[in-house]
Amino acid sequence: MRDLPRQLTVDELAKLFEGRTRLVERLAETENPLERADEVIATLSEAERIEALSAHPAIGGKELSTRSAAEQGADADAAVLSELAYLNQVYEEAFGFRFVVFVAGRPKREILKVLGERIANTRENELETGLRELVAIARDRWTRT
Repeated sequence: MRDLPRQLTVDELAKLFEGRTRLVERLAETENPLERADEVIATLSEAERIEALSAHPAIGGKELSTRSAAEQGADADAAVLSELAYLNQVYEEAFGFRFVVFVAGRPKREILKVLGERIANTRENELETGLRELVAIARDRWTRT
């Protein structure tokens, strides 16, 4: 397991966060970026926070990076995938940004339950939760590679 780095490039961070966003650019300017990600997020506008979430692929989506596909696993029960697609759409329509969750090897059926529960949250709570999950994913990705 790797320690969290003192500095990362925009390209390294873009791989961890699934795209080059304002969050990634700001983190690349920061010493100890993965440790200080919450501080950087607090300085971003709402639009920039949403941009960071929107760069991440949808759970159960068809267009996944190699890394996301491996993290999400291959359990492809058609009914679960269909329900995930539906609830992802409901979530995005309700909150205006993508559902992000730290999968950590959990099966899609379990993630489906988490998604169903989180739809009941407030938009503000979900924005904060999604960003915390996004940072947890990036930190985990760094320590695993």
